[in-house]
Amino acid sequence: MSVKYIIVDDESIAHDIINKYCAMLPNMKLMQDCYDAIEAIEYLNQHTVDLIFLDLNMPKLSGFEFLKTLPNQPRVIVTTAYKEHALEGYELNITDYLLKPFSFERFLKAVNKASTSNSISPSPPKSEVIEAKSERIFLRTNNRHIQVSLDDILFVEASGNYVKVVLKDEVVTLRGVLSSLAEHMPTDGFIQVHRSFMVAQKHIKSIEGNQILLDKYTLPIGKSFRSQLDQLLK
Repeated sequence: MSVKYIIVDDESIAHDIINKYCAMLPNMKLMQDCYDAIEAIEYLNQHTVDLIFLDLNMPKLSGFEFLKTLPNQPRVIVTTAYKEHALEGYELNITDYLLKPFSFERFLKAVNKASTSNSISPSPPKSEVIEAKSERIFLRTNNRHIQVSLDDILFVEASGNYVKVVLKDEVVTLRGVLSSLAEHMPTDGFIQVHRSFMVAQKHIKSIEGNQILLDKYTLPIGKSFRSQLDQLLK
């Protein structure tokens, strides 16, 4: 499903950077380049979007003043050079706050956060409701960015300097360690059962002795994690 977004920023270079980053990700669909808040309000009066990239210091109406005019606020990623407004932003239910200049990795983290955010967003058409329930994130492997459904992730395995994200139909390998997994994906609903394995609780079929069964896989349960696992599954 496409993520429909608009950019609200009075600087054309900001539009260029955001659109360049979005072009590197699948299913990001630019709906409108808006160069002030008034233009954005006029567009949103006639259309709905999933995500807004929003600057704060703009002529006519500031970014936060603009947000206060919206009856149905989509997910919002603030892009600004001023860090002092961050607290006010989170009080207005923004998803993330990016300080310019931001890297692609930091941008990707914000987009992933927006993809799994509980922020207020317009109600999708009925035909899209079932598809929208499946939260999707982007995982970076080598020079590619793969979009996956969180529901399809069975478990994550540490392997040296890499982490294998095992899905129902594929395995995605990321550079990093298990302790840094939260930088790549949301970890709510996952339980660490071994120093090398973290599993999705909803995919656990059964627990037999010191083994845990998920789909077609059988994984070990580490001694130091057994009591924690028993406590979580009570």
